[in-house]
Amino acid sequence: MKFLLKRLGFYGLAAFFAVTLNFLLPRLMPGDAAGALFARFQGRLSPEALDALRRAIGISDGPIYEQYWHYLRDLAHGDFGISISQFPAPVIDVVWTGLGWTVLVAGSALLIGFVIGTALGVLAGWRRGGVIDSVLPPSLAFIGAFPYFWLAMGLLFLFGFEWRWVPLRHAYSDGATPEFTFTFIADVIRHAALPVFTVVLATLGGWMMGMRSAMVAVLGTEYLALGRAKGLSTLRLAWKYAARNALLPNVTSLGMSLGFVLGGSLLTEVVFSYPGLGFLMVQAVRSQDFPVMQGLFIMITLAVLTANALVDVLTTLIDPRTRSREA
Repeated sequence: MKFLLKRLGFYGLAAFFAVTLNFLLPRLMPGDAAGALFARFQGRLSPEALDALRRAIGISDGPIYEQYWHYLRDLAHGDFGISISQFPAPVIDVVWTGLGWTVLVAGSALLIGFVIGTALGVLAGWRRGGVIDSVLPPSLAFIGAFPYFWLAMGLLFLFGFEWRWVPLRHAYSDGATPEFTFTFIADVIRHAALPVFTVVLATLGGWMMGMRSAMVAVLGTEYLALGRAKGLSTLRLAWKYAARNALLPNVTSLGMSLGFVLGGSLLTEVVFSYPGLGFLMVQAVRSQDFPVMQGLFIMITLAVLTANALVDVLTTLIDPRTRSREA
């Protein structure tokens, strides 16, 4: 429990620094965000509009500590300010709409890649030198060396433009009404299939190589030799004993991988015009919507920290060695 509390304390400290940095960045800029936006209108707005714009962004002339306290209070109530590009929509509503689509793509890709890559790693490590071990690792490593967005553009051209197997853009068909029906769900899956496949293809080699290395490390252990001497079946030895003990490094890297997968999916969303956080970020940058950019930064940071904290909790529960170190 002491180890777990230390890790959770570390993530809490990281979250505090992220929130503080998110507060300071707009205020450390030359001028301020409201002034940059005001300049785009080239004198067509009155000075009173500038004051209103500064209040909407959350910038005031008060002391910095007072602004910081108000900022923390608003965050605690889920108030990220008002979106400038989609005024008067609150930032939390704008970010929330994109978060669901990003979770669908990035979350599905992460789980699918982890399960398939781990299973392939078990097979490759158990049968070293076989067909799977000889062909898949170098092939997947070669594919994974390409950036996500490059793979996305190539696959979109092939499956979307040339063969027309999948839609080219958006999360569902134009004119479709979002509702919990089989038709709409099937339409969403059809639009998400290629973005998910792109991220899975780019990350599959990493999961497989990690699991293969862990499997090779446990093959020479005494408990496997004892299992063979007892006459246990190959299937039971491979999956229940070897794979179970080799799984921990992959589980540990699951939380870290969320940040990389999420970052890659942001670029992938731009290629597919998928209305997730990445697409929102590009729109916010183009329109200089600083409140939305701040909201996206804090949401992504907290999501990665939360995922890593959950992985640490899971590791503590499934690894007896962690609990013994605490004692």
